[in-house]
Amino acid sequence: MAETWNKKEREKKKQQAKKEKAERKQERKEHAKDGNNLDDMIAYLDENGNLSSKPPDPRKKITVNVEDIEIGVPKQEAINPEDLIRKGTVTFFNDAKGYGFIKDQDSQESIFVHINSLTEAIKEHNKVTFELEMGPKGANAVNVKLVG
Repeated sequence: MAETWNKKEREKKKQQAKKEKAERKQERKEHAKDGNNLDDMIAYLDENGNLSSKPPDPRKKITVNVEDIEIGVPKQEAINPEDLIRKGTVTFFNDAKGYGFIKDQDSQESIFVHINSLTEAIKEHNKVTFELEMGPKGANAVNVKLVG
């Protein structure tokens, strides 16, 4: 069976592509610099955390004790319950609607208070103690008590 002209052309193109690929490979080999030794492949980390091709200065070396390394979240110190109690003044309170605001004595921040968080009835300008609790819309005062 005789080959058609189209098959011959495809075969010629394949052979030509193979030949060109081999020539490119040979050219890359010849023009490659000697960058394949170990020293050129090593990268160092400097004191700022950046990669560098030269080794760091041994005078700037910092030693770290293995015992000082903490993996995970550090343990929290026990919170004193008296630190959570704050003092403030009732700036607004509506008995009918059941909410109001307390001005924190330390931060001068206005904090929301709901009637369910009261231990006793309060009115405007009363001095109170309270604890802070974060709600979905911000800080809320809970365990609100009148100061004698």
